[in-house]
Amino acid sequence: MGEHILSWMTFFPVIGAAVIAFIPSERKEIIKTVAAAAAAVPLILAVQLFMNFDRGTSAFQFVEHYTWIKSFNIEYFMGIDGLSIPMVLLTAFLSFLCVIASWGIEKAVKGYFSLFLILEAGMFGVFCALDFFLFYVFWEVMLLPMYFLIGIWGGPRREYAAIKFFLYTLAGSVLMLLAMIAFYLNTVDPVTGGHTFNMLHMFDQANHNSWLQLTNVRHLLWLGLFIGFAIKVPIFPFHTWLPDAHVEAPTAVSVILAGVLLKMGTYGILRISYPMLPDQALWFSYPLAILGAINILYGAYCAMAQS
Repeated sequence: MGEHILSWMTFFPVIGAAVIAFIPSERKEIIKTVAAAAAAVPLILAVQLFMNFDRGTSAFQFVEHYTWIKSFNIEYFMGIDGLSIPMVLLTAFLSFLCVIASWGIEKAVKGYFSLFLILEAGMFGVFCALDFFLFYVFWEVMLLPMYFLIGIWGGPRREYAAIKFFLYTLAGSVLMLLAMIAFYLNTVDPVTGGHTFNMLHMFDQANHNSWLQLTNVRHLLWLGLFIGFAIKVPIFPFHTWLPDAHVEAPTAVSVILAGVLLKMGTYGILRISYPMLPDQALWFSYPLAILGAINILYGAYCAMAQS
């Protein structure tokens, strides 16, 4: 297991969800126990990762690198560094706690815990993926489980909150997809000479072709990525889905939303936007500072207006 620890940690919840699929719906306690076990194993593995993590290097560790879809040079490329290891540990810890906190769920227990475990797998994948296509797949894997968890097990206005969450996130995903395709078509793999989704190759500006070096193009790509991630943070003015989702989501799902999912937007900016387009990150630093100040003041005034 040690050689493929990231894969085991990421996909063990999926195995748990598959096992739950074969358990009769009326065996609720068994379903909950399997879900707890499926969340406990990744927590143990995450603690093991944290204990064995070498804090003396900035290189990616526990790397798993294989060809996935050869015709498009898509790779199964996983690894963690100092930015992702705390998020992996946080995800594992909160996911296990939320499964335990969901023990009182009685409505469609089988569906609830299956979706929650798939959501957990998607979260791990986002923090470990080093191939942009793989990252995007995991990013989208989180969308549908979250939509159904809010829409089925949420509060009185759950359908409205779920649809609003879905539409906002989908809009951000479209922008991210367009930026990802642009990077893929204009980044050269230094080994094969073909296109690549490898993030480490995308980080190296020498692998960008002349079109990707154009200032206006880089500005547009940075904005596309930023808006896609800003919706997830969320940053004003892309935040209006959050109050409804938080209020209507089940308690455990709301904890995951606040504790992990909202941090993924910032993680995406730091993992993808800044390394791929560092000059644009510097160029947009003042507008971002102004936007940050607006968010602080807007949030404070909204809080003051609450009864």
